[in-house]
Amino acid sequence: MLLETSYLQYAHPGQSMIAFPEIKVDKGEALLVLGKSGSGKTTLLNLLAGLLNPAKGEIKLDGVVLSSLTGQNLDLFRGKNIGIVFQKPHLITALNVNQNLELAHFFSKKKGQEISHLLSELGIGSKANSSVLTLSEGEAQRVSIARALANSPKLILADEPTSSLDDENTEKVVQLLKQQASKIGAALIIVTHDQRVKSHISNFIEVKSS
Repeated sequence: MLLETSYLQYAHPGQSMIAFPEIKVDKGEALLVLGKSGSGKTTLLNLLAGLLNPAKGEIKLDGVVLSSLTGQNLDLFRGKNIGIVFQKPHLITALNVNQNLELAHFFSKKKGQEISHLLSELGIGSKANSSVLTLSEGEAQRVSIARALANSPKLILADEPTSSLDDENTEKVVQLLKQQASKIGAALIIVTHDQRVKSHISNFIEVKSS
């Protein structure tokens, strides 16, 4: 099993403890994590990404318990093995599209996918040398997806990738994520409140705050 969690719990300061359902996802599989706003689903994504430490329980990715890693070792492990598509692209505006993706290679110390080919596959090959400030919302999201895929990660985490999209573009983005994950043999987890995604990914769990 590529990713598995057990007895995972977390509490933000001053808030009650959230207990999360167990997750088991293997290479090439897709999982949908559904939950209303404030249910803790983004907290779960941050735990799976190693951006938060659980209060109880553990997360094991490719045999490594995330909480056993700290500092630079955790950053390096995350850079090599986890690709994150954030709800907002968080692109570096001083860099063009190509440079934003090269940065992913630099921080992970990993060669990863060929950037020009990846951008072409995502339909934004012509934007390689463009300022990220000139991109449409959809283009910026695709660059964000490209950045998450740049290092051929074992796990792809996507936070609300369809929340601002119409039905047609929702289907396009979900299919794009599934195709790319399948191509590199990665596990894909989409965290969302968007019930429409269920028609594209049948395997799902629900997060409910108590």
